[in-house]
Amino acid sequence: MNRILIVEDEERIASFVEKGLRSNGFTTTVVGDGEAAYEYAVTGAFDLVVLDIGLPGRDGFTVLRELREARVTVPVIVLTARDSVRDTVAGLEGGADDWMTKPFRFEELLARVRLRLRTAARAPEVTVLRSGTLTLDLRTRRARAGERTVDLTSREFVLLELFLRHPGQVLSREQILSHVWGYDFDPGSNIVDVYVRALRKKLGPQQVETVRGMGYRLPALPPLSA
Repeated sequence: MNRILIVEDEERIASFVEKGLRSNGFTTTVVGDGEAAYEYAVTGAFDLVVLDIGLPGRDGFTVLRELREARVTVPVIVLTARDSVRDTVAGLEGGADDWMTKPFRFEELLARVRLRLRTAARAPEVTVLRSGTLTLDLRTRRARAGERTVDLTSREFVLLELFLRHPGQVLSREQILSHVWGYDFDPGSNIVDVYVRALRKKLGPQQVETVRGMGYRLPALPPLSA
């Protein structure tokens, strides 16, 4: 089931889009400002983002730019009242996959959502993630640290995959919780810290850095040649 992030500060429109997508079998999450949009989208937990431009805090252009700078490739459909050619071009050149103006027909939005999801599904799939001496094979579910093969639990595997997909990027405990354990997990739990310690023990203490007051980061290192 595809997960879609809806970024819209007008509650009426957000509810309309959410109900329509849910009735067509999609799992949805709604946020209403730019900061939350970036925090959720950057986790990699979503298959597509429907993004408004006129948002409180960071506007949609900023969110889109920062996602692409962070190498987040999730398809983004911009849904906005801005209809000038200048805005449309800026959005598409800034990394949007599609652009729709309000008012809109839900049937057209649904068709575009399905098209973007099909297009993304046909893209070449990365099967091995690498950073420095670390490698993670997504098909065989095997991890290596240098010359060592490392056995990981299912949660450790998902956590390491998350870090490897976002090298050099600080991931908050909330982002990690939502991606690895789901949005209903107790935010006061120390489970993230426990699993990070377990990864360090297996991979080496230098592999995951603590960024005080912010979260954790896997250092961005070029893959080593075999």
